[in-house]
Amino acid sequence: MIVWITQSCDANETALILRVMKNEAGRKELVSTKKPLVIVTRRLPERVETRMCELFDTELNIKDQPMSEKQLLDAVARADVLVPTVTDHIDKKILNAAGENLKLIANFGTGVDKIDLNTAKQKGITITNTPGVLTEDTADMTMALILAVPRRLVQGAAFLQQRIEEWEGWSPTWMLGHRITGKRLGIVGMGRIGTAVAQRARAFGMQIHYHNRRPVPAELETSLEATYWDSLDQMLARMDIVSVNCPHTPATYHLLSKRRLALMKPTSYIVNTARGEVIDENALTQLLDKGLIAGAGLDVFEHEPAINPKLLKNDRVVVLPHLGSATLEGREAMGDKVVINIKMFMDGHMPPDRVLLDAV
Repeated sequence: MIVWITQSCDANETALILRVMKNEAGRKELVSTKKPLVIVTRRLPERVETRMCELFDTELNIKDQPMSEKQLLDAVARADVLVPTVTDHIDKKILNAAGENLKLIANFGTGVDKIDLNTAKQKGITITNTPGVLTEDTADMTMALILAVPRRLVQGAAFLQQRIEEWEGWSPTWMLGHRITGKRLGIVGMGRIGTAVAQRARAFGMQIHYHNRRPVPAELETSLEATYWDSLDQMLARMDIVSVNCPHTPATYHLLSKRRLALMKPTSYIVNTARGEVIDENALTQLLDKGLIAGAGLDVFEHEPAINPKLLKNDRVVVLPHLGSATLEGREAMGDKVVINIKMFMDGHMPPDRVLLDAV
């Protein structure tokens, strides 16, 4: 006999599963086990939330406001599983407040730079993320910015929306941009997304260059006709467009420092859809204001959600509100990975997207 006692996500009582088990003497007895308490820090796509409620005892953040430190402290003290997003700071203080039941942090997103992985490891808390499912969406957005900045797409659209009465029609010399065909694209970080960007850019006739911890496989490099640069400094000085596609780690914080940004040509552009902390934002702003960098396309910011006001006012800068992964398909795929990681872990298996500290 199997008895199910279920609840909605808003109920306060813990859902129970009563199963018929055999004890050591071979006699049948009822044994109850709790569904894991899963606390989600932000709103997720409806299909993902529904599936979580079906499988787990789930607490949802219906208001979709970032949790305060106090709320996070309460969540980790009670949860079996915490599902944060890439903007939640799961630092040492938060993790030290975790209850004994917290064994898994299933991150909704690829980046885990805001989770204290060392403290999590010391406390025996497994960390998972959602790699691979956002590659195409982020690469699409990167390519959109690579096109938008040199061709002045946003600037042109804004002119028509705000000053249509001044437009006199087509002109042979007005609002000229630059073509991207034949230009050198320097990719900083040739992982999944960097490679997808290279494939798109190659189709537009761009010359592919890249800096990475190590060269990509020879067959991939050949298919892309890509040039590997061991020296980031030397690559930056020669590129027409630079695309930042590396993760944020302690090693990549301000990787594009003031000194390195100054190496870029005054006619070059920079695009960042990775993490804002990789670029020294103040230095970038100063170089843009002085005309020492021709323009920038930014989907992420160093102190997000705060943005340097000078970037917002510069008509040679295209700024987006962190839309790189913002497709319904991508976000649902992220949620599917979170659910699978939780289910596998709770069933006693190694979750497929476990984050290993040595690999970060």
